[in-house]
Amino acid sequence: MDLELYGAEEQLLGRLDCDEALLGSYPVADGCRVHVIDQSRARMGEYEDVSRVEKYEIAESDYKKRPESLWSFLRQQRWGHYDAEGTRRRAEAAQRRAQEAALAAALPLGARCQVRLLGQPSKLATIMFVGQTHFKRGYWVGVRYDEPLGKHDSSVGGRRYFECQPKYGAFVKPQSVTPGDFPEEEDGLKDEL
Repeated sequence: MDLELYGAEEQLLGRLDCDEALLGSYPVADGCRVHVIDQSRARMGEYEDVSRVEKYEIAESDYKKRPESLWSFLRQQRWGHYDAEGTRRRAEAAQRRAQEAALAAALPLGARCQVRLLGQPSKLATIMFVGQTHFKRGYWVGVRYDEPLGKHDSSVGGRRYFECQPKYGAFVKPQSVTPGDFPEEEDGLKDEL
């Protein structure tokens, strides 16, 4: 590149050809301009196609030896695919969600079922809702128990999912529900007149 200094009247004041000289050592005043002359013989647009520009390349083994590389940073932080434990946990969670969705899809609405929860006796119920809810992630089964053994009337957070009496409704995970031929039990009390 050659640099030329022009004055306010567009007269050539000189060439800026000394690499060691500061701009202030030339007669620069208000209204002056510096004109750049490209001597590289590059054509217009020659470097716009970046595929034609030579790039710096480094062998992957050499790159991985560098302590301050992006690869090193991601590995130290255990981010992305460098987080083997997180990747394994995410894969397991995705598998659990897929299994839960498959179990939920196999539960027909209106079917009789038995609900088994850890630490509680099994309870008979009717499947009233199957799907995802606003109150918690994942798939849930809304059941109406035969007896008042539930937690609510199917309203959670102001949203009603199905109809049932107070204390007869509950939401359980699909793996706790077994559909089948579970007739309602007679309690032995009959209305007699």
